[in-house]
Amino acid sequence: MAFRPADWPRRLRSQEWYGGTSRDNIYHRGWLKNQGYPHDLFDGRPVIGILNTWSDLTPCNGHLRELAEKVKAGIWEAGGLPLEVPVFSASENTFRPTAMMYRNLAAMAVEETMRAQPIDGAVLMVGCDKTTPSLIMGAASTDIPSIVVTGGPMLNGWFRGERVGSGTALWQMSEDIKAGKMSQEDFLEAEQAMSRSTGTCNTMGTASTMASMAEALGMALSGNAAIPAVDARRRVMAQISGRRIVQMVKDDLKPSDVLTRAAFENAIRCNGAIGGSTNAVVHLLAIAGRCGVDITLDDWDRLGRDVPTIVNLMPSGKYLMEEFFYAGGLPVVLKRLGEAGMLHKDALTVSGGAIWDEVKDAVNWNEDVIRPADKALTASGGIAVLRGNLAPEGAVLKPSAASPHLLRHRGRAVVFEDIDDYKAKIADDTLDIDETCVMVLKNCGPKGYPGMSEVGNMGLPPKVLKKGITDMVRVSDARMSGTAYGTVVLHTAPEAAVGGPLAVVRDGDMIELDVEARRLTLDIPDDELLRRLGDWTAREEAPQSGYAKLFHDHVEGADTGADFDFLRGCRGRDVPKDSH
Repeated sequence: MAFRPADWPRRLRSQEWYGGTSRDNIYHRGWLKNQGYPHDLFDGRPVIGILNTWSDLTPCNGHLRELAEKVKAGIWEAGGLPLEVPVFSASENTFRPTAMMYRNLAAMAVEETMRAQPIDGAVLMVGCDKTTPSLIMGAASTDIPSIVVTGGPMLNGWFRGERVGSGTALWQMSEDIKAGKMSQEDFLEAEQAMSRSTGTCNTMGTASTMASMAEALGMALSGNAAIPAVDARRRVMAQISGRRIVQMVKDDLKPSDVLTRAAFENAIRCNGAIGGSTNAVVHLLAIAGRCGVDITLDDWDRLGRDVPTIVNLMPSGKYLMEEFFYAGGLPVVLKRLGEAGMLHKDALTVSGGAIWDEVKDAVNWNEDVIRPADKALTASGGIAVLRGNLAPEGAVLKPSAASPHLLRHRGRAVVFEDIDDYKAKIADDTLDIDETCVMVLKNCGPKGYPGMSEVGNMGLPPKVLKKGITDMVRVSDARMSGTAYGTVVLHTAPEAAVGGPLAVVRDGDMIELDVEARRLTLDIPDDELLRRLGDWTAREEAPQSGYAKLFHDHVEGADTGADFDFLRGCRGRDVPKDSH
């Protein structure tokens, strides 16, 4: 289309850099012209930043450079000027101690990149677990028109005629090795089958969950979440999104217009319906904090309690993301929620229309993959928020991934002071533990690990696995991978590292879990608990320099999203002063 500045209702923020004849305008514009851009591209058309989390060390996002070319094509077609910008990419596969430690750093870097650069709108190119929330957090903090384009899940893995789900199969096979059910040679052979195409995990892990959350929030176009990475329709979605962001800039359709309380409530219910990752809790709480939307753990419990889990995907079910896409994807799920009165139908999306208008005509092509409510995997899905003297500020459990017979359980605590203590003891046959015990892991929360690593789904002791037992109650202040499963209590708050009650649990204490009653209790007298807490001292000195110190000093608890205390709220998109 031919671009005409007169078509635009206002002067764009990029014109502060490029629009005019001053020395500063020529400085900014002239340098960019060394890339071969004609002068008329700076005539007031919108500059769209393609914020790309591609990295060779983020294999889930390894194809995003190619996908960005389709985004650029769409932006050109709609009359915009696309400029690709590499941004911080927190890889789940490689970052130590955990990618979660760097989510806030990535969000901070993205926010400052958006505010300090001549960007009128942004396409958020994401995929791997932390890249999706970090870029949405940054966009919410600047409130510059933004649209999410995810890289999509990889194709199904297959090994000896069976589906191999990313992560989920890894946990299962690792346990089988310890139980003597699988050889090391077979495990190595299965490795290649786990990742047979580019893309994110093909289970309903955190990457697929957050792609679904972006769509349910209205920050991505309808149908975006489930298209496989290598499917041509993924590239079509990217190009259409490129076109759409230009119109969003013209309409000044901002994240604050989309990320409303209604949008978050839709996403929370959607998470229950898809059997989504517990990691969605900390990420959505953090995003809501950037928007000034008051979403709490209690909202997660209230809104998700009556939502049936209808998506039959690993780790809760049988299938993988490829089948979910073929069955109709997230629009079918949102339609089901709408029909059940569990969707705010008028919530605005980046399409410019209401979410119900996007999904009301969706068709379910496979009712074993996306089940009717009366055949749900779990009648009451969602995320269960537990409280009690062991978790006064809350803990979470995913019922669809848990063993029904353990949802009410009382057992003797077997305590691991940290992840190193767990690794040193767990394979010792002299460890006093059996399947009736409750495994307790401390000092793995936001400050404790640091970064709140995905170690909450502690592998069971080999001597228990050899008895054919596959699940035990586990309690920690850590997270777990969205691809994992089991009766696992996570995000216990306050965490042990700050002196929460978890810190003073001892071997032999009795712990009671009652998911229906939403209770997690350390069965000792109140005065004994108070005495232990009074005697507690921090384990070691906090980091004294670098990002680790910034993180430790400013990270909030998991119950509010584990964001930095100074990053809550929207700081806006005002153009910084020019220094030239």
